[in-house]
Amino acid sequence: MMDQLLVLASDPAAWVALAALVAMEVVLGIDNLIFISIITNKLPEGQRERARYIGIGLALVLRLALLGTVAIIVRLTAPVFEVLGQGFSWRDLILLAGGLFLVWKATKEIHHNVDPPPEGDMFSGKAQLTFGAAIAQILVLDLVFSIDSIITAVGMTGHVPIMVIAVLAAVTVMLLAANPLARFIEANPTVVMLALAFLMMIGMTLIAEGFGAHVPKGYIYAAMAFSVAVEGLNLLSRRARARQRG
Repeated sequence: MMDQLLVLASDPAAWVALAALVAMEVVLGIDNLIFISIITNKLPEGQRERARYIGIGLALVLRLALLGTVAIIVRLTAPVFEVLGQGFSWRDLILLAGGLFLVWKATKEIHHNVDPPPEGDMFSGKAQLTFGAAIAQILVLDLVFSIDSIITAVGMTGHVPIMVIAVLAAVTVMLLAANPLARFIEANPTVVMLALAFLMMIGMTLIAEGFGAHVPKGYIYAAMAFSVAVEGLNLLSRRARARQRG
């Protein structure tokens, strides 16, 4: 791999591909991190940080393991059966399952936040998860995001060393942002709702991709950036009013 890196270092196209891949992996990593933050905030205080690092570590292991099986991953895009003329590949099925899981999870958490239910309703269950259940849910979404990111990366470059560097850069950002992002989400209830809305939108996007409808990622992230900007203005406005009352 070192020989490949030395050759690629002198290739301007490789640097462009690396920059694009790092940006893509960071964005997908932030999506992954939002889910990890919401899930781990349901755990007891003493377990949250450990669960975040385990979740991020699993994301790294899965991505690197999948990079070692690129030839198999690429074949996941080949249709394995058809329904009413619509072909479905293993990638489509994984995206559909991950999207449905995200929509279900976001809907459940929104329900708990808007109207905390009494015991015994259709969404019943304690808001606080066990450590094992949290890690299991994180692992499911790590797998979905990892497969999606690797397939996208293969379409952008055929150089595995570039993919490895991009994955390591994204995971580094996730490690640095994990605790600050989780604390920020927990401290601001409206941000929690916004993050859950993002998860639902990402879930619907994954479902659409699973059915073969390509949704340009730029539109999704532009909408998310606009929503974050509006919520930032709301936070500044509330703090200004709080200072005036104080």
